Amino acid sequence: MNRDDAFRLVCQYTASDSLRKHMLAVEASMRAYAERLGEDVETWGIVGLLHDFDYERWPDPPDHPLKGAAILTELGYPAHVIYAIKSHADYLTDCPRVSRLDKALYACDELAGFVTAVALMRPERLASMQAASVKKKLKQKSFAASINREDIRRGAEDLGVNLDEHIQFVIGALARVAPELGLENNAASSGAES
Repeated sequence: MNRDDAFRLVCQYTASDSLRKHMLAVEASMRAYAERLGEDVETWGIVGLLHDFDYERWPDPPDHPLKGAAILTELGYPAHVIYAIKSHADYLTDCPRVSRLDKALYACDELAGFVTAVALMRPERLASMQAASVKKKLKQKSFAASINREDIRRGAEDLGVNLDEHIQFVIGALARVAPELGLENNAASSGAES
């Protein structure tokens, strides 16, 4: 199991650039949490990277993530990696989130998507973004309406982290890979050209 093989699998099953970037954002968040918690950074990163690789082909529950889980099983991925990916789907009641890996994926998934949506609305993208501005947008139900706010709140709670700190942590994790996510600071680059 290595990151290059995992990314090739993402590219094989996912044509959408925005969905690929979402998986990269969750990967960055998972790697950062693994570092913070003293866990296996590669394993946690791969779980984040692969969690939605089957979504484009099989978006309907329970096909997602069960189709992907079957593919990962066939490819020889470890059971705890497959379980963590399955556990991010609330509708799979036989896969409760038990380990820190399971809980971190759930906590990072929706939040990484929401932080990305907020960043895309700002000329400075992730630069100087604060948790308070993300929380303000969370209250705006029409903004990124498909993202479940309750999942974000519950994810932080289940992981045992303060929501404000969790949001700021994910912002920082995404900032590390901003160019890869298309979230570099547009205000700085347009100011440099003037």
